[in-house]
Amino acid sequence: MPGFVRSLHTVQHSATMDPHQSRNIEERPEPYTAELKGSLPDWLTGTLLRNGPGMFTVGETAYNHWFDGMALMQSFTFKDGQVIYRSRYLQGDTYNANMAAKRIVVSEMGTMAYPDPNKNFIVKAITFLNHTVPDFTDNGASNFIRYGNEYFATSETNYIRKIDPFTLATQDKVDYLKYIAVNMVTSHPHYDKEGNTYNIGTSIAEKGKTKYTLFKVPAAPETETGKSPLKKAEVLCTVPCRSLLSPSYYHSFGMTDNYFVFIEQPFKLDILKMATAYMRGVNWASCLKHCPEENTLIHLIDRKTGKEVATKYFAGQMVIYHHVNAFEENGHVIFDVIGYDDSSLYDMFYLQKQKDKPESKGWSKPVYRRYALPLHVDSGAAGQNLVTASLTTATAVKEADGKLLCTPEVLCEGLELPRINYDFNGKKHRFVYAACTEESAVATELGKLDTETKEIVRWAEDNCWPSEPVFIPRPNAESEDDGVVLASVCTVPGKLGFILVLDGKTFKEVARAYMNNELHRDMHGYFIPQ
Repeated sequence: MPGFVRSLHTVQHSATMDPHQSRNIEERPEPYTAELKGSLPDWLTGTLLRNGPGMFTVGETAYNHWFDGMALMQSFTFKDGQVIYRSRYLQGDTYNANMAAKRIVVSEMGTMAYPDPNKNFIVKAITFLNHTVPDFTDNGASNFIRYGNEYFATSETNYIRKIDPFTLATQDKVDYLKYIAVNMVTSHPHYDKEGNTYNIGTSIAEKGKTKYTLFKVPAAPETETGKSPLKKAEVLCTVPCRSLLSPSYYHSFGMTDNYFVFIEQPFKLDILKMATAYMRGVNWASCLKHCPEENTLIHLIDRKTGKEVATKYFAGQMVIYHHVNAFEENGHVIFDVIGYDDSSLYDMFYLQKQKDKPESKGWSKPVYRRYALPLHVDSGAAGQNLVTASLTTATAVKEADGKLLCTPEVLCEGLELPRINYDFNGKKHRFVYAACTEESAVATELGKLDTETKEIVRWAEDNCWPSEPVFIPRPNAESEDDGVVLASVCTVPGKLGFILVLDGKTFKEVARAYMNNELHRDMHGYFIPQ
């Protein structure tokens, strides 16, 4: 691994996976003042929302995959030197249907739900039709998205659920397809300083074409209520899919001041197989296919014109879930991603596999990769590296057909769920906060990466499993890492979970607040400043 590692804590972690992975967690909808140890900064005011699966069994039925569990939302409100906690299940159509039936009746990506064998033929026929042309779940257990002045729980289907970000009450169900032709949408949008939201979704066989659609939801006046912000959604650009019935899977994308970066990777969703999955007795996740013989296409889109730049960029095969950041530097677009050599990460979260092989052997470890895309390529002979940016050793070699083969610089390994100071989104950044997953697909440590020195400073504690770290900048901050890092931490059964507050500069603990209950592992979150 490049660089060196300086550890703040020397710990030994058990090889077993997080014990909260497949246990149902009880919701705590009433606000609770956490027990604080340490002292919170006076300026830290706002609410951290966290989202992730919290229920894995309903009656005698169980989900197969950790990502499939029903969404349990959490909020940590920082005010007057205290932390107020609450949690509630997302009570959407999926949750209500499962609860009413006392069994899992709505299919998720890794778990196909079949009707009660005692049900009549009509019920079974309707269930079959719903799976042939899938009507996806509204179990938004991945993240939260802000559109206009409203907040939504989201996964990656065409359904999102509006929520009250302070009481966590479930509100309206929203179908993207009523506003924009997208069947799947990422749960990692981008936001600009004006309050606009940018996202990308896949339009499957729409008017005979499958394409990727970048869209913008404009900011809304603070006084505007009662109107769906998606009514004002506008398409910025469409990118044709290289395969009509096998669109690329993607979880995030990049954005700079002037460009969007979209990676069309050889990790694909087979639409025909999805249509027959129910009949064949397999889940929809089995219809994801990794095609290592194919290249990765890198689409660079001009934000002003809504068109791809003339230069064609590509890279070797890889699988990417999370972009870190993208920025422009001396005639280049630089973008950082967490990349894998194969698609084994998803399989590591099948609950049975975690029980059988807790040591997580056989998975492709995450690699922090930095790519450089030269913007001016009129000159240059075939075989020449056109990257001239001094801050990276990444290359972009011109092929005989004029395309650029991009090879990354590897900054480090073993980091996932990356977050930066979002004030630097789309601009050159130095520091990255992430979960450390070197020994297991489940994080046991947090890390702060210095992209210049390659140094990683770590936080860890025995029998603790931290979530994705979220950086909160101090008002009128004097440097990029002037602020705090927030992360929820779950522990062994029977012990209380806590919210951890680390100093953004030193990565040393500032405070922690213990909840009156166990916490569960979650996925992603959003901080709402007061």
